Amino acid sequence: MPKSHVYRLLRTGQVRVNSRRTAATYRLQIDDRVRVPPVRTAIPAPKSGSSTPAPQQLSARVLLEDDALLVIDKPAGLAAHGGSGISAGAIERMRAERPQLRFLELVHRLDRDTSGVLLLAKKRSALTRMHAQLRAGTIRKWYLVLVKGNWTWPEQHVRLALNRHLTATGERRVSVARDGMPAHTVFTRVRQAGAYTLLEAELLTGRTHQIRVHLAHLGYPIVGDDKYGDFTLNKALHKQGLKRMFLHAQRVEFDHPVSGERSQISAALADDLERFLRQVETAAHAVSAD
Repeated sequence: MPKSHVYRLLRTGQVRVNSRRTAATYRLQIDDRVRVPPVRTAIPAPKSGSSTPAPQQLSARVLLEDDALLVIDKPAGLAAHGGSGISAGAIERMRAERPQLRFLELVHRLDRDTSGVLLLAKKRSALTRMHAQLRAGTIRKWYLVLVKGNWTWPEQHVRLALNRHLTATGERRVSVARDGMPAHTVFTRVRQAGAYTLLEAELLTGRTHQIRVHLAHLGYPIVGDDKYGDFTLNKALHKQGLKRMFLHAQRVEFDHPVSGERSQISAALADDLERFLRQVETAAHAVSAD
């Protein structure tokens, strides 16, 4: 269940401790009585005789599979897990496609609109070891992003603390704040693409929306970002074929949880983003030729 839904249950008084409303910061004590409201499961039971066509098999997007790990190239538009009105995410889909697996859990998450490398663990021991690497910062993750404007730095370390909060509607937002959690991103310039710049972003910390907020704060919003981006530009680009945020999880590097060998998995830039990038580069070359 998404944290935002849990917080909403608390804010609206549906979770009670000793028959009283409680805050998310309250720490349970011995003999506390906790009431948790009924919560409907995210995945509805399949209806017999349903003629709804099955979505594309995620098994066709497997990048690596062994006894410990299952790595997929997650398509944009598919959440990492179900919840908040989403009947099934990548993890539920893979469990359905691999019913013989007794254990399958997400190692990490990707936003729904983000495509690319997503790690899943097939053993609890593998999951534990991968999570230990995440905490230690030894798992490295790189993303490809297209931003508005001309980014001139070859390589730039951005260290801006981030604060996470919920809006009145329960939607999570993140902003740069002096007293926030430390956040560190390394941006490397790949190439200019007309009025935009293609960057590689390496996450050295894993804060919510870290890349998006860092770039927006610096004045280089990710094109297509519907939370922190340039909304007027996004509307125009939507008509040109960019239907989502230009953010792709390109590479992940880690120590294999069984062999200990350093491994690196890559996913090619998603087709829709590749098409849009070629489109803006072709337009830029045409203007330059004129």
